[in-house]
Formats: sequence, structure tokens, C-alpha cells
Amino acid sequence: MSELTGRDAVDLAGVTWRTSSYTANAGNCVEVGSGAADYIAVRDTKDRGRAPARASHAAWCAFMAATKSGAFS
Repeated sequence: MSELTGRDAVDLAGVTWRTSSYTANAGNCVEVGSGAADYIAVRDTKDRGRAPARASHAAWCAFMAATKSGAFS
């Protein structure tokens, strides 16, 4: 399934989306999609029809490790 066409087309078949348990009802939320073979997808919950940002599995793991270590605090 592709939500968009042209250069923004993203095959989201098999992607399972999840929202952080820290998400409040303020509307400032992102969802992380896993299940694609070659990337992790991230999208804004206010604009789910827009193409998600994508990162390789290695880049996502590095980002999460840096986040957990407090590198962005």
C-alpha cells in the first residue's frame, strides 16, 4: 500500500505504528512505524497522510541509544 504518489510514495505495507506511552492529549505526537524491511518510519499524528520520515535500522538504533543516554538533554 502506498499512501502517496511520485517522489513521496512510501510502501507502508506491513508497517505497524505505535505512539509513545508518554504522549499526552496535547496533539504534539509522533508515531514510530516498524515492520518494513529496510527502514523505521516516523510520522506526525496530526498529518498521517504525509510521507513519513525514514531512517535505517542502524541509524534509528543509534538515535535511540543517544536519546536514552541523555545526549539530547
